[in-house]
Amino acid sequence: MSLFKVYGATKRSTIMPSVTSACSVIFTIWIIVPQLCLCPVQATFGTTPNIKHIVIGRCFTYTTLIQPGLRYDCEEIWRQFEKAVVQQASCNVTEEHYFEMFSMMPQVWPCDRVSVETGVLINQLLNRLVNRGFLLSVQFLFWSKTRMLVHSYAAVFRHFWTLEDTLVGFLFNDLIWCGQEEDSDFDFNSCPAWSTCRTHPVYSLWKRASQNFAEMACGNITVLLNGSITDAFNRKSMFGSVELDSLNPQRVNYVNIKVVTNPEGPHIGSCGRGSIVELIHILRSRGFRWTCTNSDLTLVMLQCIQDLNQPSCQMLPSSMLQQKDQTST
Repeated sequence: MSLFKVYGATKRSTIMPSVTSACSVIFTIWIIVPQLCLCPVQATFGTTPNIKHIVIGRCFTYTTLIQPGLRYDCEEIWRQFEKAVVQQASCNVTEEHYFEMFSMMPQVWPCDRVSVETGVLINQLLNRLVNRGFLLSVQFLFWSKTRMLVHSYAAVFRHFWTLEDTLVGFLFNDLIWCGQEEDSDFDFNSCPAWSTCRTHPVYSLWKRASQNFAEMACGNITVLLNGSITDAFNRKSMFGSVELDSLNPQRVNYVNIKVVTNPEGPHIGSCGRGSIVELIHILRSRGFRWTCTNSDLTLVMLQCIQDLNQPSCQMLPSSMLQQKDQTST
């Protein structure tokens, strides 16, 4: 059984920050992999029941327990979200409709900040240790089509920061919503699949959130890609169409690409072949420095936790003695 699976169009998931040790692994993860097409609108489940209570409750959880130093008006954030969606046709909500909501929840993560909430003096000490190389600073983590693996990886290495760690990502993970043009409420009966139209209320929100997250990225960032499919890097995915174009080479030191395949295969993409070569070409043309690693040992180990009987997993101890293929520029 693989730790990542591929879906044509799924939604972001609920990913609660781990409160376990650095050696723990979280396995309940979903990923946005939008595949845009001009096909007929397909009906799916309606708006998530009790969405108002879920969003406001998550907001208070985030501002009280996760990032207690932040001050947001959770009730007003909900009102602006509701205003953007209700009394709108299901496929007629653009990024601009969410402008007021996003303006109420700005979030900036300074480069080289450690991922520990502490007092001022302790935090200053920790950041000095980061500057001297004794601690790892927070790194932005992006992915495409590595559904379960990416957050398991982030749970082990707590210095990674994903879109789900932002306020907007935390609030709307795993939720569905759409309005009704003729009604002042959400449609709880049926919403179109959000990947079927470019102005779907769910897609528009995640597109703006992904763009903001990428624009904020700084320092060394990591991109986790699935080497068991032909389009490990896909220009139509959220990473390929939004996040990549929003990265700033003046703010990002290195783009560290990690390519991982299913233990049972197939082994299609790698740093030297397939669609990942296109990604590297784009990074070079835009002036990014980059590294690319095939079969990162930690990622392979996380996969093997699920199925130690795979032949490649049984050979893992010997593979730990050698460094996997790596290229960089």
